[in-house]
Amino acid sequence: MKKAPNLAPNPYFITKISSSISKMELEAQASDRMDMEECTPTPLQRDPPVIRRLDEEVVNRIAAGEVIQRPLSAVKELVENSIDAGSASITVVVKDGGLKLVQVSDDGHGIRYEDLPILCERHTTSKLSKYEDLQSIKSMGFRGEALASMTYVGHVTVTTITKDQLHGYRATYKDGVMGCEPKACAAVKGTQIMIENLFYNMAARKKTLQNSADDYPKIVDLICRFAIHHMNINFSCRKHGAARADVQSVSKSSRLDAIRSVYGVSVAQNLLKIEVSDDPSSSSFKMDGFISNSNYIAKKIAMVLFINDRLVECGALKRAIEIVYAATLPKASKPFIYMSIKLPPEHVDVNVHPTKREVTLLNQEIIIEKIQYAIESKLRNSNESRTFREQVKLFCMFCFTSSKQKVDTLDNSVSTSKAASTPPSSFGTKPQKVPVHKMVRTDSQDPAGRLDAYLQSSQSSQMQRNSCLASMRSSIKERRNSRETADLTSIQELIREIDSSCHTELLDLVGHCTYLGMADDVFALLQHNTHLYLANVVNLSKELMYQQVLRRFAHFSAIQLSVPAPLRELVMLALKEDELEPEGIEHENLKEKIAEMNTKVIKQKSEMLEEYFGIHIDPDGNLSRLPIVLDQYTPDMDCVPELILCLGNDVNWDDEKDCFQTIAAAIANFYAFHPPLLPNPSGESLQFYKRSPPGDPEEGSTSHSPDDIPEEQIEQDLFLEAERAWSQREWSIQHVLFPSMRLFLKPPTSMATDGTFVKVASLEKLYKIFERC
Repeated sequence: MKKAPNLAPNPYFITKISSSISKMELEAQASDRMDMEECTPTPLQRDPPVIRRLDEEVVNRIAAGEVIQRPLSAVKELVENSIDAGSASITVVVKDGGLKLVQVSDDGHGIRYEDLPILCERHTTSKLSKYEDLQSIKSMGFRGEALASMTYVGHVTVTTITKDQLHGYRATYKDGVMGCEPKACAAVKGTQIMIENLFYNMAARKKTLQNSADDYPKIVDLICRFAIHHMNINFSCRKHGAARADVQSVSKSSRLDAIRSVYGVSVAQNLLKIEVSDDPSSSSFKMDGFISNSNYIAKKIAMVLFINDRLVECGALKRAIEIVYAATLPKASKPFIYMSIKLPPEHVDVNVHPTKREVTLLNQEIIIEKIQYAIESKLRNSNESRTFREQVKLFCMFCFTSSKQKVDTLDNSVSTSKAASTPPSSFGTKPQKVPVHKMVRTDSQDPAGRLDAYLQSSQSSQMQRNSCLASMRSSIKERRNSRETADLTSIQELIREIDSSCHTELLDLVGHCTYLGMADDVFALLQHNTHLYLANVVNLSKELMYQQVLRRFAHFSAIQLSVPAPLRELVMLALKEDELEPEGIEHENLKEKIAEMNTKVIKQKSEMLEEYFGIHIDPDGNLSRLPIVLDQYTPDMDCVPELILCLGNDVNWDDEKDCFQTIAAAIANFYAFHPPLLPNPSGESLQFYKRSPPGDPEEGSTSHSPDDIPEEQIEQDLFLEAERAWSQREWSIQHVLFPSMRLFLKPPTSMATDGTFVKVASLEKLYKIFERC
């Protein structure tokens, strides 16, 4: 077969044919369309789609998705319900950002048993009965949608008790319906609502939230905002399983103190109070709050806005304030704003947003203009009155010995080179007097300065503390404060006794003192203003722990023992440590009887000890858990036998008040900062860790004194153990005990005369001595 010749295509020919084919196809399609239109009859108009009523389940789930948008929405709704219930303490526990668990507990008035069946149905509420009530509503929640919405996107469990009930009730809810009859259970006053597996039936939303790591910080920020506005409520927020709360606030007497406890000293010290109102004779509009001055620097604006005690957002007001600060703050800095606006209820429409996050105000433009003008005037006046002072502080160092007190003065902070360049003063010229405020060595807000910072360390490098501890030297924040006490008359009486016997001057001393160092094994050196004091650490820690036990009554976290300890053996250990008589058969029998009796008594009271004081005794008579009285501090476990012996012997179980008081005293003694059992390796106690030379000295030979023994002959393991124990004690005293004392301790009047505080020096008097010299 012949092959076709390989001819090159003619582009022009192809293009011409293609255009001809395209034209023919268009004509054919037009002809076919005309034929079809002639042959096909005109179709009838389609019927409109049928409108159907959605299933109740679909309606409720759609509404739930609008109200509960993320875990933050659920927490906000539950906390607002707790506030409406008149709670004095609200605790929030969150797991996995709220997707696995959101638990809100309060001590409010609770929920009636008769109301539990319809508690989680839609639009069931105790806040209003007719639509006109919305014009004067003052409560946080009012539509009855929150709990119902939560049941459609999660598993809800409610535990509640009212003051008239002997026991509480627990009920579970799903899709707005109670699962079964409420079950009787033990409960603490108030209500606990627990939401598990949030958005379990909304896969897309749950997957989106799982990829986000900012849900828990948003919840913490929400609780902080509530805490600074509702000063009479104790708030706590922590992750599930965490030993320490991320937010821990207690009721405060002033708004500035509340802001300081939640947001820190650096924020509170740069705030200006601001107030705006209409005509004093009119009560239509009033605003008070705090705004940051020009010294405050932050990268993100923090605006906390409450309108009629409701936490809301207002974009227009926020933008107006940012405009004012744009000309005042440095570049990229943002202000801190707290505002509480009071308006007549009829001037606020709270029913404009599914989550009640936004409100509509009457005359909103006028209100924003007044606030903007007030902020601008306040900032202008504060900038005009700003002053800058440069001063040189006189540093003094006090070293105490067993025989006398030595006072050594350090050079001023002026360097040697600068001093050399300064012309010397004429001979005999009286030195210039230093003002008292310049003689303060340091202050309570700067705990970094310590006495040993000016001393040359004599320890070897391997025995020094890890340098990372320096970065941890900061005072304990108030978020670690205790929670509200239980509603028992005897506990309230003990708390009132503490408050009534508080010494005002010692309270100021403890609240604003600075820890300088340990003078000896028991006394710490403190500075308050220009005075130096010796403070008995053991007495102070006992009193602090006693007060904390009463304040944390029935709300203790627990220390889990790795191996449960039998009560009987613990009592026997304590009796052996305290015995004074020589051992004998009768003596051993007596100790056995005492141990059996104490074990029996403590086992009988185990339920009360666990519920009120966090001391868990299992049915076999083993101690397995101890309470946490002070966060970040673990007591000396060698003192556990003494604690158990005190619980068995010293507690008056017949009188409720005496019982609680003696138990609190026993726990306080167990937690007190007693000196370790091993002697202090620094100073003269070093002799206890020096090994004697080999061989026993013969009679008549000269014995070796501890100073004659070489430094190398030291029991290293025992020495390191003692050094660790004493270093840990001093670290805890500085970073745990004294910061906690500044926040929580109310020193009794007896401490002014029992030697707990001893004034040892005054910088004004010392300056006069130096001046005469």
